[in-house]
Amino acid sequence: MSRRVVITGMGIWSCLGTTLDEVAQALAEGRSGIGLDKDRLSYGYRSGLCGIVPEPKLTKKDLDRHTRACMSQEACFAYMASRDAFRQAGVDDDYLLHNEVGCIFGNDSSAEPVIESAKIMDEKHDSAMLGYGRVFQSMNSTVNMNLSTIFHLRGINFTVSAACASGSHSIGLGMMMIRQGLQDMVLVGGAQETNYYSMASFDALNAFSVQMEEPTKASKPFDKNRDGLVPSGGAAALVIEEYEHAVGRGATILAEVSGYGFSSNGGGISTPSDQGCYVAMQRALADAGVTVDDVDYVNAHATSTPQGDMYEAKALKQLFGGHRALISSTKSMTGHECWMAGASEAVYCTLMMQHGFIAPNINFEHPDEYSEGLNITPVTVRQPLHTVLSNSFGFGGTNSALVFRSL
Repeated sequence: MSRRVVITGMGIWSCLGTTLDEVAQALAEGRSGIGLDKDRLSYGYRSGLCGIVPEPKLTKKDLDRHTRACMSQEACFAYMASRDAFRQAGVDDDYLLHNEVGCIFGNDSSAEPVIESAKIMDEKHDSAMLGYGRVFQSMNSTVNMNLSTIFHLRGINFTVSAACASGSHSIGLGMMMIRQGLQDMVLVGGAQETNYYSMASFDALNAFSVQMEEPTKASKPFDKNRDGLVPSGGAAALVIEEYEHAVGRGATILAEVSGYGFSSNGGGISTPSDQGCYVAMQRALADAGVTVDDVDYVNAHATSTPQGDMYEAKALKQLFGGHRALISSTKSMTGHECWMAGASEAVYCTLMMQHGFIAPNINFEHPDEYSEGLNITPVTVRQPLHTVLSNSFGFGGTNSALVFRSL
Protein backbone atom coordinates (compact mmCIF):
# COMPACT_ATOMS: atom_id res chain seq x y z
CA MET A 1 0.00 0.00 0.00
CA SER A 2 2.42 2.67 -1.22
CA ARG A 3 -0.33 5.18 -2.07
CA ARG A 4 -3.73 5.66 -0.47
CA VAL A 5 -6.85 5.76 -2.66
CA VAL A 6 -9.91 7.85 -1.87
CA ILE A 7 -13.34 8.55 -3.34
CA THR A 8 -13.96 12.19 -4.21
CA GLY A 9 -17.05 11.97 -6.43
CA MET A 10 -20.05 9.70 -6.96
CA GLY A 11 -23.00 9.48 -9.32
CA ILE A 12 -25.91 7.07 -9.46
CA TRP A 13 -28.76 6.24 -11.81
CA SER A 14 -30.85 3.50 -10.24
CA CYS A 15 -34.33 2.32 -9.38
CA LEU A 16 -33.90 4.00 -5.98
CA GLY A 17 -33.35 7.41 -7.54
CA THR A 18 -31.14 9.38 -9.88
CA THR A 19 -29.45 11.66 -7.35
CA LEU A 20 -27.36 10.82 -4.30
CA ASP A 21 -29.88 12.48 -1.98
CA GLU A 22 -32.80 10.50 -3.43
CA VAL A 23 -30.92 7.24 -3.10
CA ALA A 24 -29.70 7.94 0.43
CA GLN A 25 -33.27 8.66 1.51
CA ALA A 26 -34.62 5.50 -0.12
CA LEU A 27 -31.91 3.38 1.55
CA ALA A 28 -32.61 4.91 4.97
CA GLU A 29 -36.34 4.42 4.59
CA GLY A 30 -36.03 0.85 3.29
CA ARG A 31 -37.98 1.83 0.18
CA SER A 32 -37.99 -0.63 -2.72
CA GLY A 33 -37.56 0.36 -6.36
CA ILE A 34 -38.99 -2.91 -7.72
CA GLY A 35 -42.13 -3.09 -9.82
CA LEU A 36 -43.87 -5.13 -12.51
CA ASP A 37 -43.12 -4.67 -16.21
CA LYS A 38 -46.04 -6.12 -18.20
CA ASP A 39 -44.04 -5.79 -21.43
CA ARG A 40 -41.76 -8.55 -20.17
CA LEU A 41 -44.72 -10.86 -19.69
CA SER A 42 -46.01 -10.02 -23.17
CA TYR A 43 -42.57 -10.74 -24.59
CA GLY A 44 -42.60 -14.23 -23.04
CA TYR A 45 -40.90 -13.91 -19.67
CA ARG A 46 -41.99 -16.09 -16.78
CA SER A 47 -41.56 -13.10 -14.48
CA GLY A 48 -42.30 -9.44 -15.11
CA LEU A 49 -40.55 -8.27 -11.95
CA CYS A 50 -37.73 -5.77 -12.33
CA GLY A 51 -36.20 -2.63 -10.90
CA ILE A 52 -37.97 0.37 -12.43
CA VAL A 53 -35.19 2.57 -13.78
CA PRO A 54 -36.08 5.84 -15.58
CA GLU A 55 -34.77 6.35 -19.10
CA PRO A 56 -32.39 9.33 -19.41
CA LYS A 57 -33.77 12.05 -21.69
CA LEU A 58 -30.62 13.10 -23.54
CA THR A 59 -30.96 15.93 -26.06
CA LYS A 60 -28.63 18.06 -28.18
CA LYS A 61 -28.22 20.30 -25.13
CA ASP A 62 -26.43 17.39 -23.45
CA LEU A 63 -24.60 15.73 -26.34
CA ASP A 64 -24.52 16.12 -30.11
CA ARG A 65 -26.54 13.77 -32.33
CA HIS A 66 -23.52 11.81 -33.56
CA THR A 67 -22.42 11.05 -29.98
CA ARG A 68 -25.92 10.04 -28.89
CA ALA A 69 -26.24 7.71 -31.89
CA CYS A 70 -23.22 5.73 -30.65
CA MET A 71 -24.56 5.23 -27.12
CA SER A 72 -26.27 2.08 -25.86
CA GLN A 73 -28.78 2.24 -23.04
CA GLU A 74 -26.16 1.39 -20.42
CA ALA A 75 -23.80 3.99 -21.88
CA CYS A 76 -26.53 6.61 -21.39
CA PHE A 77 -26.99 5.48 -17.79
CA ALA A 78 -23.23 5.63 -17.25
CA TYR A 79 -22.95 9.08 -18.79
CA MET A 80 -25.53 10.48 -16.36
CA ALA A 81 -23.81 8.88 -13.35
CA SER A 82 -20.31 9.92 -14.48
CA ARG A 83 -21.36 13.50 -15.15
CA ASP A 84 -22.59 13.76 -11.56
CA ALA A 85 -19.51 12.02 -10.17
CA PHE A 86 -17.15 14.46 -11.89
CA ARG A 87 -19.30 17.36 -10.77
CA GLN A 88 -19.18 16.28 -7.11
CA ALA A 89 -15.43 15.71 -7.37
CA GLY A 90 -14.94 19.25 -8.68
CA VAL A 91 -13.53 17.96 -11.96
CA ASP A 92 -14.57 20.18 -14.88
CA ASP A 93 -13.89 20.10 -18.63
CA ASP A 94 -10.75 22.19 -18.25
CA TYR A 95 -9.29 19.74 -15.75
CA LEU A 96 -10.10 16.77 -17.99
CA LEU A 97 -8.51 18.44 -21.01
CA HIS A 98 -5.25 19.16 -19.19
CA ASN A 99 -4.85 16.11 -16.95
CA GLU A 100 -4.72 12.36 -17.58
CA VAL A 101 -7.73 10.55 -16.13
CA GLY A 102 -8.39 6.83 -16.55
CA CYS A 103 -11.63 4.94 -17.07
CA ILE A 104 -12.40 1.38 -15.94
CA PHE A 105 -16.04 0.30 -16.06
CA GLY A 106 -17.82 -2.98 -15.45
CA ASN A 107 -20.11 -3.97 -18.34
CA ASP A 108 -20.72 -7.52 -19.46
CA SER A 109 -23.17 -7.24 -22.35
CA SER A 110 -25.07 -4.95 -24.70
CA ALA A 111 -28.02 -7.00 -25.87
CA GLU A 112 -30.52 -4.56 -27.34
CA PRO A 113 -28.46 -3.21 -30.29
CA VAL A 114 -27.29 -6.73 -31.18
CA ILE A 115 -30.83 -8.08 -31.27
CA GLU A 116 -32.23 -5.04 -33.09
CA SER A 117 -29.45 -5.28 -35.68
CA ALA A 118 -30.23 -8.94 -36.29
CA LYS A 119 -33.92 -8.12 -36.73
CA ILE A 120 -33.13 -5.44 -39.32
CA MET A 121 -30.79 -7.76 -41.23
CA ASP A 122 -33.34 -10.57 -41.20
CA GLU A 123 -36.04 -8.26 -42.53
CA LYS A 124 -34.14 -5.92 -44.89
CA HIS A 125 -31.08 -7.99 -45.85
CA ASP A 126 -29.13 -4.74 -46.14
CA SER A 127 -26.37 -3.79 -43.72
CA ALA A 128 -26.65 -0.14 -44.78
CA MET A 129 -29.92 -0.03 -42.85
CA LEU A 130 -28.08 -0.51 -39.55
CA GLY A 131 -26.64 3.00 -39.39
CA TYR A 132 -23.19 4.03 -38.18
CA GLY A 133 -23.85 3.98 -34.44
CA ARG A 134 -24.86 0.39 -33.82
CA VAL A 135 -21.34 -1.03 -33.87
CA PHE A 136 -20.40 1.22 -30.94
CA GLN A 137 -23.65 0.44 -29.14
CA SER A 138 -23.23 -3.31 -29.49
CA MET A 139 -19.59 -3.79 -28.48
CA ASN A 140 -18.98 -4.99 -24.94
CA SER A 141 -16.80 -1.92 -24.37
CA THR A 142 -19.66 0.42 -25.31
CA VAL A 143 -19.57 2.20 -21.95
CA ASN A 144 -15.82 2.84 -21.81
CA MET A 145 -15.49 3.96 -25.41
CA ASN A 146 -18.33 6.44 -25.04
CA LEU A 147 -17.24 7.85 -21.68
CA SER A 148 -13.61 8.25 -22.72
CA THR A 149 -14.72 10.08 -25.86
CA ILE A 150 -17.26 12.36 -24.18
CA PHE A 151 -15.06 13.33 -21.22
CA HIS A 152 -11.70 13.39 -23.09
CA LEU A 153 -10.23 10.69 -20.84
CA ARG A 154 -6.66 9.85 -21.83
CA GLY A 155 -5.54 7.42 -19.14
CA ILE A 156 -6.11 3.69 -18.72
CA ASN A 157 -9.24 2.69 -20.62
CA PHE A 158 -10.83 -0.79 -20.61
CA THR A 159 -13.95 -2.72 -19.72
CA VAL A 160 -14.16 -5.28 -16.93
CA SER A 161 -16.33 -8.18 -18.05
CA ALA A 162 -16.83 -10.32 -14.97
CA ALA A 163 -20.55 -11.01 -14.72
CA CYS A 164 -22.12 -9.66 -11.54
CA ALA A 165 -18.74 -8.82 -9.99
CA SER A 166 -17.84 -6.48 -12.88
CA GLY A 167 -18.51 -3.19 -11.10
CA SER A 168 -16.63 -4.26 -7.98
CA HIS A 169 -13.59 -5.49 -9.90
CA SER A 170 -13.48 -2.17 -11.78
CA ILE A 171 -13.04 -0.33 -8.48
CA GLY A 172 -10.41 -2.79 -7.26
CA LEU A 173 -8.42 -2.54 -10.49
CA GLY A 174 -8.66 1.25 -10.50
CA MET A 175 -7.39 1.27 -6.94
CA MET A 176 -4.42 -0.90 -7.94
CA MET A 177 -3.55 1.45 -10.82
CA ILE A 178 -3.44 4.39 -8.43
CA ARG A 179 -1.56 2.53 -5.71
CA GLN A 180 1.15 1.56 -8.16
CA GLY A 181 1.59 5.15 -9.32
CA LEU A 182 0.29 4.48 -12.83
CA GLN A 183 -2.62 6.90 -12.48
CA ASP A 184 -3.58 9.72 -10.11
CA MET A 185 -7.30 9.63 -10.90
CA VAL A 186 -9.60 7.02 -12.44
CA LEU A 187 -13.31 7.05 -13.23
CA VAL A 188 -14.64 3.64 -12.18
CA GLY A 189 -18.09 2.12 -12.08
CA GLY A 190 -20.56 -0.31 -13.52
CA ALA A 191 -23.50 -0.18 -15.92
CA GLN A 192 -26.36 -2.54 -16.73
CA GLU A 193 -29.02 -2.20 -19.43
CA THR A 194 -32.62 -2.73 -18.28
CA ASN A 195 -34.48 -3.37 -21.55
CA TYR A 196 -36.24 -6.71 -21.70
CA TYR A 197 -33.93 -8.07 -24.40
CA SER A 198 -31.08 -8.19 -21.90
CA MET A 199 -32.48 -10.71 -19.43
CA ALA A 200 -34.51 -13.30 -21.37
CA SER A 201 -31.76 -15.91 -21.08
CA PHE A 202 -31.68 -15.47 -17.29
CA ASP A 203 -35.44 -15.88 -17.17
CA ALA A 204 -34.98 -19.13 -19.11
CA LEU A 205 -32.82 -20.45 -16.25
CA ASN A 206 -35.71 -19.97 -13.81
CA ALA A 207 -33.42 -17.54 -11.99
CA PHE A 208 -36.08 -14.88 -11.38
CA SER A 209 -38.63 -14.62 -8.61
CA VAL A 210 -42.19 -15.22 -9.75
CA GLN A 211 -43.79 -13.76 -6.60
CA MET A 212 -45.48 -11.04 -8.64
CA GLU A 213 -48.46 -10.32 -6.37
CA GLU A 214 -46.50 -7.79 -4.32
CA PRO A 215 -43.44 -6.71 -6.33
CA THR A 216 -41.73 -4.82 -3.51
CA LYS A 217 -41.71 -8.01 -1.42
CA ALA A 218 -40.35 -10.32 -4.12
CA SER A 219 -36.64 -9.79 -3.43
CA LYS A 220 -35.95 -11.34 -0.04
CA PRO A 221 -32.24 -12.13 0.39
CA PHE A 222 -31.45 -14.75 3.05
CA ASP A 223 -35.16 -15.40 3.76
CA LYS A 224 -36.14 -19.06 3.55
CA ASN A 225 -39.11 -18.20 1.30
CA ARG A 226 -36.97 -16.59 -1.42
CA ASP A 227 -37.50 -18.02 -4.88
CA GLY A 228 -35.14 -16.08 -7.10
CA LEU A 229 -33.62 -12.71 -7.91
CA VAL A 230 -35.27 -9.64 -9.39
CA PRO A 231 -33.31 -8.11 -12.32
CA SER A 232 -32.44 -4.43 -12.23
CA GLY A 233 -29.83 -2.05 -13.55
CA GLY A 234 -28.74 1.51 -14.29
CA ALA A 235 -25.25 2.83 -13.62
CA ALA A 236 -22.97 3.98 -10.83
CA ALA A 237 -19.76 5.97 -11.17
CA LEU A 238 -17.03 6.91 -8.71
CA VAL A 239 -14.07 9.23 -9.07
CA ILE A 240 -11.19 7.67 -7.17
CA GLU A 241 -7.79 9.28 -6.78
CA GLU A 242 -4.57 9.26 -4.83
CA TYR A 243 -4.99 10.82 -1.39
CA GLU A 244 -2.29 13.51 -1.68
CA HIS A 245 -3.52 14.38 -5.18
CA ALA A 246 -7.04 14.91 -3.80
CA VAL A 247 -5.80 17.02 -0.90
CA GLY A 248 -3.58 19.05 -3.23
CA ARG A 249 -6.47 20.13 -5.40
CA GLY A 250 -8.77 20.81 -2.44
CA ALA A 251 -11.22 17.97 -3.12
CA THR A 252 -13.72 16.78 -0.53
CA ILE A 253 -12.88 13.19 0.44
CA LEU A 254 -15.94 10.98 0.83
CA ALA A 255 -14.28 7.71 1.89
CA GLU A 256 -11.15 5.63 1.40
CA VAL A 257 -10.98 2.49 -0.76
CA SER A 258 -8.67 0.56 1.52
CA GLY A 259 -8.96 -3.10 0.50
CA TYR A 260 -9.62 -5.32 -2.50
CA GLY A 261 -9.88 -9.09 -2.43
CA PHE A 262 -10.66 -11.55 -5.21
CA SER A 263 -10.88 -15.25 -5.95
CA SER A 264 -12.28 -17.74 -8.42
CA ASN A 265 -14.27 -20.80 -7.42
CA GLY A 266 -12.85 -23.07 -10.11
CA GLY A 267 -16.04 -25.16 -10.14
CA GLY A 268 -19.30 -25.26 -12.06
CA ILE A 269 -20.06 -22.30 -14.31
CA SER A 270 -23.13 -21.30 -12.28
CA THR A 271 -22.24 -22.88 -8.95
CA PRO A 272 -21.40 -20.56 -6.01
CA SER A 273 -18.79 -21.46 -3.40
CA ASP A 274 -18.61 -20.58 0.26
CA GLN A 275 -14.83 -21.05 0.15
CA GLY A 276 -14.51 -18.67 -2.81
CA CYS A 277 -16.56 -16.05 -0.97
CA TYR A 278 -14.50 -16.53 2.18
CA VAL A 279 -11.15 -16.14 0.38
CA ALA A 280 -12.21 -12.91 -1.36
CA MET A 281 -13.46 -11.38 1.91
CA GLN A 282 -10.39 -12.44 3.86
CA ARG A 283 -8.05 -11.03 1.21
CA ALA A 284 -9.90 -7.71 1.18
CA LEU A 285 -9.62 -7.38 4.96
CA ALA A 286 -5.92 -8.28 4.89
CA ASP A 287 -5.30 -5.82 2.07
CA ALA A 288 -6.97 -3.08 4.12
CA GLY A 289 -5.03 -4.02 7.23
CA VAL A 290 -8.19 -4.60 9.28
CA THR A 291 -9.70 -7.53 11.15
CA VAL A 292 -13.27 -8.80 11.38
CA ASP A 293 -13.56 -6.96 14.70
CA ASP A 294 -12.98 -3.66 12.89
CA VAL A 295 -15.85 -4.18 10.45
CA ASP A 296 -19.06 -2.33 11.31
CA TYR A 297 -21.15 -3.48 8.37
CA VAL A 298 -21.15 -6.04 5.55
CA ASN A 299 -23.06 -5.26 2.38
CA ALA A 300 -23.81 -8.80 1.26
CA HIS A 301 -23.97 -9.85 -2.37
CA ALA A 302 -27.08 -11.95 -1.56
CA THR A 303 -29.36 -11.79 -4.59
CA SER A 304 -32.36 -13.71 -3.20
CA THR A 305 -31.54 -16.99 -4.94
CA PRO A 306 -31.82 -20.15 -2.83
CA GLN A 307 -28.35 -21.46 -3.66
CA GLY A 308 -26.33 -18.22 -3.85
CA ASP A 309 -27.58 -16.84 -0.55
CA MET A 310 -26.92 -20.17 1.14
CA TYR A 311 -23.25 -20.29 0.16
CA GLU A 312 -22.64 -16.67 1.07
CA ALA A 313 -24.36 -17.14 4.43
CA LYS A 314 -22.06 -20.08 5.16
CA ALA A 315 -19.01 -17.96 4.31
CA LEU A 316 -20.27 -15.02 6.38
CA LYS A 317 -20.89 -17.30 9.34
CA GLN A 318 -17.38 -18.75 9.02
CA LEU A 319 -15.78 -15.30 8.98
CA PHE A 320 -18.15 -13.10 10.99
CA GLY A 321 -19.98 -15.56 13.25
CA GLY A 322 -19.82 -14.26 16.81
CA HIS A 323 -18.56 -10.84 15.74
CA ARG A 324 -20.38 -7.52 15.87
CA ALA A 325 -20.65 -6.57 12.18
CA LEU A 326 -24.23 -6.05 11.00
CA ILE A 327 -25.21 -7.51 7.63
CA SER A 328 -27.78 -6.60 5.00
CA SER A 329 -28.32 -6.94 1.27
CA THR A 330 -29.45 -3.75 -0.45
CA LYS A 331 -30.67 -6.00 -3.28
CA SER A 332 -33.77 -6.50 -1.16
CA MET A 333 -34.67 -2.96 -2.30
CA THR A 334 -32.94 -2.65 -5.66
CA GLY A 335 -33.12 -6.15 -7.03
CA HIS A 336 -29.95 -7.44 -8.65
CA GLU A 337 -28.29 -4.65 -10.63
CA CYS A 338 -25.99 -7.23 -12.26
CA TRP A 339 -22.93 -5.71 -13.99
CA MET A 340 -23.58 -2.45 -12.13
CA ALA A 341 -24.11 -3.96 -8.68
CA GLY A 342 -20.58 -3.87 -7.28
CA ALA A 343 -20.25 -0.18 -8.15
CA SER A 344 -23.73 0.87 -7.05
CA GLU A 345 -23.25 -0.90 -3.73
CA ALA A 346 -19.98 0.98 -3.27
CA VAL A 347 -22.03 4.16 -3.63
CA TYR A 348 -24.68 2.82 -1.23
CA CYS A 349 -22.04 1.93 1.36
CA THR A 350 -20.38 5.34 1.08
CA LEU A 351 -23.74 7.09 1.48
CA MET A 352 -24.40 5.02 4.61
CA MET A 353 -21.02 6.05 6.04
CA GLN A 354 -21.70 9.70 5.24
CA HIS A 355 -25.16 9.70 6.83
CA GLY A 356 -24.53 7.32 9.72
CA PHE A 357 -26.94 4.46 9.09
CA ILE A 358 -27.12 0.85 7.94
CA ALA A 359 -29.74 0.12 5.29
CA PRO A 360 -32.15 -2.71 6.11
CA ASN A 361 -32.43 -6.14 4.54
CA ILE A 362 -36.15 -5.70 3.91
CA ASN A 363 -38.41 -8.75 3.52
CA PHE A 364 -36.19 -10.77 5.86
CA GLU A 365 -38.85 -12.41 8.01
CA HIS A 366 -38.00 -16.11 8.19
CA PRO A 367 -34.31 -17.08 8.47
CA ASP A 368 -33.29 -20.44 7.06
CA GLU A 369 -30.77 -22.77 8.68
CA TYR A 370 -27.87 -20.90 7.05
CA SER A 371 -28.87 -17.28 7.72
CA GLU A 372 -30.11 -17.98 11.23
CA GLY A 373 -27.58 -16.64 13.72
CA LEU A 374 -26.11 -14.05 11.36
CA ASN A 375 -26.42 -10.38 12.37
CA ILE A 376 -28.78 -9.57 9.50
CA THR A 377 -30.77 -6.42 10.18
CA PRO A 378 -34.29 -6.19 8.73
CA VAL A 379 -34.60 -2.58 9.89
CA THR A 380 -32.58 0.60 9.49
CA VAL A 381 -29.93 1.01 12.18
CA ARG A 382 -28.61 4.47 13.01
CA GLN A 383 -24.95 4.32 13.99
CA PRO A 384 -21.57 5.66 12.86
CA LEU A 385 -19.79 3.52 10.28
CA HIS A 386 -16.01 3.50 9.99
CA THR A 387 -15.24 0.24 8.17
CA VAL A 388 -17.48 -1.47 5.62
CA LEU A 389 -17.04 -4.64 3.56
CA SER A 390 -18.97 -5.05 0.29
CA ASN A 391 -19.27 -8.38 -1.54
CA SER A 392 -19.86 -9.12 -5.24
CA PHE A 393 -19.94 -12.56 -6.83
CA GLY A 394 -20.71 -13.67 -10.38
CA PHE A 395 -21.26 -16.52 -12.81
CA GLY A 396 -18.11 -18.37 -13.70
CA GLY A 397 -17.05 -18.27 -10.06
CA THR A 398 -15.63 -14.74 -10.05
CA ASN A 399 -15.55 -13.14 -6.59
CA SER A 400 -14.68 -9.63 -5.47
CA ALA A 401 -14.76 -7.89 -2.10
CA LEU A 402 -13.98 -4.28 -1.24
CA VAL A 403 -13.28 -2.51 2.05
CA PHE A 404 -14.25 1.14 2.47
CA ARG A 405 -13.24 3.30 5.42
CA SER A 406 -14.34 6.72 6.60
CA LEU A 407 -11.73 9.43 7.07
